Amino acid sequence: MTDRAGNIADWRAVFLVPLVKRTQIMIEGRDITMRFGQVEVLSHVDIDVPYGKVLALCGPNGAGKSTLLSTLAGDLSKMTGQVRYNGVELGDIPAYKLAQNRAVLEQSPSLSANFTVHELVALSIPIELPPAQVDTLIATTLSDLGLNMFADKLVSQLSGGQRHRAHLARVLAQLHANKMLYGSGYLFLDEPTASLDVLHQIEVMKVARKAAKGGTGVLVVLHDLNLAAAFADQVILMAAGSIASAGTVGEVFQNNTLSQVYGTPIIVEKPSNGTLFVHPDFRAV
Repeated sequence: MTDRAGNIADWRAVFLVPLVKRTQIMIEGRDITMRFGQVEVLSHVDIDVPYGKVLALCGPNGAGKSTLLSTLAGDLSKMTGQVRYNGVELGDIPAYKLAQNRAVLEQSPSLSANFTVHELVALSIPIELPPAQVDTLIATTLSDLGLNMFADKLVSQLSGGQRHRAHLARVLAQLHANKMLYGSGYLFLDEPTASLDVLHQIEVMKVARKAAKGGTGVLVVLHDLNLAAAFADQVILMAAGSIASAGTVGEVFQNNTLSQVYGTPIIVEKPSNGTLFVHPDFRAV
């Protein structure tokens, strides 16, 4: 009984502290190791995910980016090491409380039923939010992603990119509702720009940046290094289940580092506007 009471007190410390104090909360991962069968997909990873920042996970296919994101979000449990939310072990936090503190966009979100876009987004909003605020939140979220004209359309009738944005709207609505009801939280985005055209890639990353400026901690898996350079505050570069480099964009995006991790010559240019431009060295391939 004592252990149970202690656990309850612990997760209350995560979710019921005043908002002004929660701005210092971070997710901490220590010595995270994950195996799928005999294959080690994460190896002794240490990571901190702070509030108010966009942290990008970059690296080649199979580096462990999505696995690390899912582990930190609490969607994968078979690991060794520790994940803590404000010092509380992830396994001690009830699922419904975890859902109040973070919203997750999977790499390939799916539907078990056929909903309109409006209905899909509404599914993610806690019932505690008053109906008038729900309608306003849905309308604002759809407008931010250019989906307001599709509100009454079935998700199954959308293009692949539109469907992906509809699921992003669902996740953002959950995040914003959680913030209104419980305070700041985390946004986990697994390759949110993968199926989108250039315009909508930029729009999605602007939304992520806006969320971070509002106090949300954003962890995003990105393959596009130029999007990471333009929108991320910090970058973790992964290779073979481990962290190859971590720090600011300028610290991580170095010619030698990227070339070694990706196995091909890469050039990082530094234009006068300050945003790095990353591209393969086609002269050397």
